[in-house]
Amino acid sequence: MKKNNSLKIRFFGGVGEVGKNMTAFEYGNDIIVVDAGLSFPTEDMPGVDLLIPDTTYLEENKHKIKGYIVTHGHEDHIGALSYVLKSANAPVFGTRLTLTLIENKLKEHNLSSVSLNAVRAGSTLKLGCFNIEFINVNHSIAGAVALAITTPVGVLFHTGDFKIDYTPVAGEYTDLSRIAEIGKKGVLLMLSESTNVEREGYTVSETVVGETLDKVFNANATKRLIIATFASNVHRLQQILDLAVKYKRKVAFSGRSMVSVVESAKRIGELYVPANLIIDIDKIKNYKPEQILIVSTGTQGEPMSALTRMATGDFNKVTICETDTIIMSSSVIPGNEKMIYNVINNLYKKGADVLYETLEPIHVSGHACQEELKIMLSLIKPKFFIPIHGEYRHLKKHAILANTMGVSENNILIPEIGSTVEVTAKSLKFGENFKAGTRLVDGLEIDGSDSVVLRDRIHISEDGIVVVVVCVDMLSGKIVSTEIIGRGITVGEDTMAEVKSILSKALDGFDLRSDDGRSAKSQIRRSMKNYVFKKTKKNPMILPIIMEV
Repeated sequence: MKKNNSLKIRFFGGVGEVGKNMTAFEYGNDIIVVDAGLSFPTEDMPGVDLLIPDTTYLEENKHKIKGYIVTHGHEDHIGALSYVLKSANAPVFGTRLTLTLIENKLKEHNLSSVSLNAVRAGSTLKLGCFNIEFINVNHSIAGAVALAITTPVGVLFHTGDFKIDYTPVAGEYTDLSRIAEIGKKGVLLMLSESTNVEREGYTVSETVVGETLDKVFNANATKRLIIATFASNVHRLQQILDLAVKYKRKVAFSGRSMVSVVESAKRIGELYVPANLIIDIDKIKNYKPEQILIVSTGTQGEPMSALTRMATGDFNKVTICETDTIIMSSSVIPGNEKMIYNVINNLYKKGADVLYETLEPIHVSGHACQEELKIMLSLIKPKFFIPIHGEYRHLKKHAILANTMGVSENNILIPEIGSTVEVTAKSLKFGENFKAGTRLVDGLEIDGSDSVVLRDRIHISEDGIVVVVVCVDMLSGKIVSTEIIGRGITVGEDTMAEVKSILSKALDGFDLRSDDGRSAKSQIRRSMKNYVFKKTKKNPMILPIIMEV
């Protein structure tokens, strides 16, 4: 292996976007991959469930992959792993809770051949030419780590998602002393998350949420409480359970992911659940409202979530009424505003009181604000800097912030998905681009964001579909009857005579008995497309069907 080889950093996601975080580090014949996350579809992606990175490059180079390093257990960092491992399997490394959440996903995908390896903050790992040290950081989930990666060209520091919480719920601080030691020894390149770079000051401590929730419990002593929160925020769940004990309420969990995370976190000791505190959701009718606390999924207004079904009256286990107070202990993920406020409106219509972030401090971010980002930069003192985990505006503002903290403008790069950054001890530059992008998941995987399936769905959702059925006499080859059926577009009954005339003219000269159907169907599409557009000013999908009778 030549010493003058450059380290190649390939960005599969998480740059120019929020979510879908995935980065590969490659030197010679060794590749390690940090995170493999997903994101959620926008309104212009009908029928799509998830978005995951296009990992064609990793599939073509899977023999080089030494392992997947996962910084923490949020969906935007682990959600794509099950899909990626199917075609590019390699050992997976993460902290206990992270691996437990990954293990649950692997079971759903029937992946039993994956090697899962637990690490601890403070431990080190050698994979090929890479030495990885795991450093504890605060985040909105337990077991989050930053990474110090020693490579043949120098030391890299990857922050993962982090904040600096001086009063953490679990008592484990972001390990600033170790981070400072790493910085003193010299860091060639720092990759740092950028999610909250637009926010001044410091991120509020998680303990503030506990203090607010305590006041809410006290003020609603005669009501049934329903708290919707992220299932993965184990520290938040612990505070909620502690308050339930304090105010003598039984706890019922609602939502598959909530039940799964609680069981997993309890099993590995990340969550303490007192005996006799939890009851089945079916048993809540046996208690008075003031004796019950329901902890539910559905913070983002997901259509099939427990809280959304409660709000629409489609959840037979919980009926919302005037004696309920619902607490939305979460932030609004951009793009979900409409769904969330629909849920809140429906809850209000059923007579419940609803508390959410704009009314009370019942949620705090897990991401560093400007002053914390400055602290990290001042401790690491990197020669080179790459902002990650954010839309372009976030990355740009973080680049400017790094420059004000002493990193030369010439030593900062802002990557895009598909970018390769080449690093040596003396240089940082863009290399060749590689095949990257987004794969769409809707139960089965659809490869490519411009897939025919997605285009057809968008076409139908915007302009509808018209089915044209032509019945042909097998003996004479003449049209016996025609029928036109519209979905998503109005087709009046008075048009049938015109349609029959148009089709007769369009198919004049075709021997429908010997024609393979392709030419005739193309002719039907052309003629009907023109006719429907003149009548409706719409351009629906035309689906011709020729039947022999």
